[in-house]
Amino acid sequence: MTLDIPNLKDFDDRLRAEAAEAPSLEIPDQPPTKKTQIIAIYGKGGIGKSFTLANLSHMMAEMGKRVLLIGCDPKSDTTSLLFGGKACPTIIETSTRKRLAGEEVKIGDVCFKRGGVFAMELGGPEVGRGCGGRGIIHGFELLEKLGFHDWDFDYVLLDFLGDVVCGGFGLPIARDMAQKVIIVGSNDLQSLYVANNVCSAVEYFRKLGGNVGVAGIVINKDDGTGEAAAFAEAVGIPVLAAIPADEDLRRKSASYQIVGTHATQWGALFEELAGNVAIAPPVRPRPLSQDGLLGLFDAETTGSAFVLDPATDADMMGAKALVKPSLEVVYDNV
Repeated sequence: MTLDIPNLKDFDDRLRAEAAEAPSLEIPDQPPTKKTQIIAIYGKGGIGKSFTLANLSHMMAEMGKRVLLIGCDPKSDTTSLLFGGKACPTIIETSTRKRLAGEEVKIGDVCFKRGGVFAMELGGPEVGRGCGGRGIIHGFELLEKLGFHDWDFDYVLLDFLGDVVCGGFGLPIARDMAQKVIIVGSNDLQSLYVANNVCSAVEYFRKLGGNVGVAGIVINKDDGTGEAAAFAEAVGIPVLAAIPADEDLRRKSASYQIVGTHATQWGALFEELAGNVAIAPPVRPRPLSQDGLLGLFDAETTGSAFVLDPATDADMMGAKALVKPSLEVVYDNV
């Protein structure tokens, strides 16, 4: 019997050709049709993803929706605010402990609830003992064994670290696991650099036949300077909400208090955010070049007006630099 083995070089060439094709500008302007919306939230570490998600999920539940929040950040802090600062056992560490004891993981070992929100943390390997992205993949494999595809929720919110670009963290985009992506950013260059990278990842996989789009950006700690809004307009995505840089919000977040509820002055803001998240269609973004991103900011702030001064071999050698006689033949002008 002869095995029909495909030519891998031809396959690679086809992938490259598809990726090089000009993208279609036609964007489906309609909400996802599946009952469960699976939404991946990305952003720079420390930008406020966990704050935004904990309060968004709580408001969604208060509005009568069934919500599952899954932390996919190795820091395992997505659910901290929701659970009043209490760290819940992660799926990966619980699985390891149970396996060593010869036991099976049960849903009650890793999933906990508050205010109608169901929440869990995937977790990650200890420092120096494994790849965080591979841990994400392993965590989702465990979720499938626990019955992930049979669960009944209106929304599944996935909290992903946007700074990291390895395979596991791009899982929802690369494998069409989510219907849409939401970015959390602010009016600073680093968070918008991450936001632009996420848009680039979405566009890359759209060229390869993917279906995930960006539903919009949440501007956190908004100081009114406008760079994040300008970024959203430039890449063609909507602003879903602008959460102000407010001392009351900072203090409540630091003390693990939920503000995404009608019992606080911030309830209307998070209700509007929940409504926008629900109906925002997954659009195809237009990622910016590095110069285009820098152009959103004052040149004095970013250093974009700086002129690069090339180094020489003599610069690199320092005091060890030797002047060697040239072998070049120089002819006098006749």
